[in-house]
Amino acid sequence: MLHNIDPILSPDLLHALRAMGHGDEISLVDANFPAEALGPICIRADGCDSNAILRAVLSVMPLDTFVDDPALCMQVVDDPDFMPETIKDYQSIIDEVADAPRNIVSIERFAFYDRAKQSYAVVQTGERRLYGNIILKKGVIK
Repeated sequence: MLHNIDPILSPDLLHALRAMGHGDEISLVDANFPAEALGPICIRADGCDSNAILRAVLSVMPLDTFVDDPALCMQVVDDPDFMPETIKDYQSIIDEVADAPRNIVSIERFAFYDRAKQSYAVVQTGERRLYGNIILKKGVIK
């Protein structure tokens, strides 16, 4: 155990977050997402919902302030302007926990998959709500 570190952050996830550099991205994805087939390191967090993982990750990782879109979500197929409750929850968590809160930007489904393939790591949560996916770009600590 460590002081001031959320115990939901597994050793593998802590290692990935610490090893990432400025501008690297991490994808937090739901239980339906094809995480293992994507290519990057897949860290399993099956027993955790995505809200808890997002909150824990943002408690130790800064968001990038040098880009307009350090947080990306997947657009709803056939309704790109609709914002699922999951993403509303994510925005509330970012507003509350992130060191530099920013609005989540949505991108088309297959563009999201392509971007997630470039992530440093993918964290597969146990989130069962649809569209429970977010990509975060790591910033710097000033």
